[in-house]
Amino acid sequence: MSSPTVLRRRLGSELGKLRSSRDLSAKDVAAALGWSASKLSRIESGLVSLQERDATKLLAHYGVTSPEEVKQFLSLTRQSRQQGWWHAYGDALPERFRAYVGFEADATKIATFQCELVPGLLQTERYARQIMRSMKPAGSTEDLELKLALRMQRQDILDRHDPPQLWAIIGESVIRRPVGDERVMAEQLSHIATMAEERPNITVQVLPFTAGAHTALGSSFSLLSFSDIPGSIVYSETITTKTYIEQKSEISRHEDIFHRLMASSTQPEKSILWLRKAAEEYSA
Repeated sequence: MSSPTVLRRRLGSELGKLRSSRDLSAKDVAAALGWSASKLSRIESGLVSLQERDATKLLAHYGVTSPEEVKQFLSLTRQSRQQGWWHAYGDALPERFRAYVGFEADATKIATFQCELVPGLLQTERYARQIMRSMKPAGSTEDLELKLALRMQRQDILDRHDPPQLWAIIGESVIRRPVGDERVMAEQLSHIATMAEERPNITVQVLPFTAGAHTALGSSFSLLSFSDIPGSIVYSETITTKTYIEQKSEISRHEDIFHRLMASSTQPEKSILWLRKAAEEYSA
């Protein structure tokens, strides 16, 4: 069964199609209902839950009067408001990141470029703990452990019977910059190599320093695709912001950038050997 996040996106997509079929602009619809344009945009993007009363207003505005069609929309609205497993983590999971966890849980393909850190889905517990402690040194131990548990649970999608295809490109700095002590790094790099070697759904490439300037300098991002929802989304974040991109032109641009990064990176088989060699160097 799809997660509430994906159901919200499906609902938003259907509502967006209804609006377009009526030749109505988002700005005009929002104004007619007394909403902000950003509210309607976030509803159609699936980033926020839709109240049944708001769904009813939208359907009425679009002239949807068929009892059966209204029933289907409201049923989907109710399903999309259910809570996913990640809601149990409360404040340890920022509001803007909740949508990503839901998308990640239902994605069939995940392509990610990380220039500084090991992707969350491939982090070991000890590496993740060091990263979290470094990024929030004043945080409480309780908060850290809760965030750590969340990150580890996210990785369960790689063990399910239909895991997503994960293609990860990491910058060479991920290998070279020590996180924690040598044992932490050796364990982490060995783990990535093992996952890429033993899991047919996981591919890892290393982008070497010798690649020079490239199309994603200073950036990290993830592309997520789904089997039951058209289109993909791009997710990126900085220290204080989390951004979701759904415009087709921007998604195409990120797809092109990812393919260029693939071409500039060490091939998967050689990347595995590189990771193992680096792990041995840390262990020496």
